[in-house]
Amino acid sequence: MKLNQKEKLRTIAILLILFASFPLVGESQQRFPTKLKTSLNAFSFNGPLMKGEMNLDDLLDYCATNQFDAVDITAYYFPGYPEVPSDEYLYHIKQKAFLLGLEISGTGVRNDFSDPDPVVRKASVELVKSWILAAEKLGAPVIRVFSGTADVSTIPREKVVDYMVADLKECAEFGEAHGVIVAIQNHHDFLKTADETIEIINRVNSDWFGLILDIGSFRNDAYQEIEKAIPYAVSWQLKENLYVNGIEQKTDVDKVMALIKKSGYRGYIPLETLGAGDPKVKVKLFLEEIREAMK
Repeated sequence: MKLNQKEKLRTIAILLILFASFPLVGESQQRFPTKLKTSLNAFSFNGPLMKGEMNLDDLLDYCATNQFDAVDITAYYFPGYPEVPSDEYLYHIKQKAFLLGLEISGTGVRNDFSDPDPVVRKASVELVKSWILAAEKLGAPVIRVFSGTADVSTIPREKVVDYMVADLKECAEFGEAHGVIVAIQNHHDFLKTADETIEIINRVNSDWFGLILDIGSFRNDAYQEIEKAIPYAVSWQLKENLYVNGIEQKTDVDKVMALIKKSGYRGYIPLETLGAGDPKVKVKLFLEEIREAMK
């Protein structure tokens, strides 16, 4: 049967409506309701852990007592860092976390990919690789790395970015081979803004490389920077304070959580408390704020 012009237009309109009802490629994340899980970054207990007043077993007990979903165990709290501890110790931590109902949401190292000395950078690459293997054994899905703090004031920024991207690509390829995502943290070091961070992530261009979104390390309008960077986030560091126009102020947790929910991000939201005060009290109070905002 031959359609007249009016019927043809009606048919096209119906097809366009049907097509618009399906998500485009890259929008699949938006099809799912937000699901967030709380995690504690071990740096919240940096003082007690470094002084030997607390160990990782104590940290796991604290997280279980306070009903965290997960724990983010930074590598330098493992005995013997920067060396990777024995499999026996790694599996002990993995087993204890499992029996306490805790997931290990990630780990992280200290590295410097901004250093102009290729020997220094090579050592950082090897450090990351060794802890990727540790993360694989722990069952940690992501390892946190930094850009670096070397003095590069006399080197063109483009050159630093070039060698940094090359090192990060090598780490991401190794991470992919071992099932561990490598994620760079914006830490107000070489990377100070969302745009600078996004440039690195886009140039590394790997599904196994992303962002640990540190809300306290942007110095301009943190909320705008957070919103810009969210699409690249694979995990977080939620902090009690952040910066707006260079001024430190208390984090509006409701506002941050609204941005997270709007973005469609699903996964861990590790918190990290800093500064003076009893970390056990500080963490508990901040966790209550976050849980209230998650509702």
